[in-house]
Amino acid sequence: MKGICKEFPGVKAVQDGLFSLEEGEIHSLIGENGAGKSTLMKILYGMYVPEEGSIAVKGETYPSLTPKQAIGLGIGMVHQEFMLVREMTVL
Repeated sequence: MKGICKEFPGVKAVQDGLFSLEEGEIHSLIGENGAGKSTLMKILYGMYVPEEGSIAVKGETYPSLTPKQAIGLGIGMVHQEFMLVREMTVL
């Protein structure tokens, strides 16, 4: 990810974000609350579209990804609180 910018009403969540990973590496993204960690991950996974910047994966550069594209490229995301439907349980 290079030059990534994402804004919400009244908030610059990520400004000129730069994030680089290589295949086979394990990384941790650490920062204070509100630092933009989740926003960066949601951009990488295709849940948010950045206003600026690009994402390069396996030699191809994209202005943004959809979740389907991200999955096809081997990008996944596990949420801290994994609950798809709050009102239902498994019996």
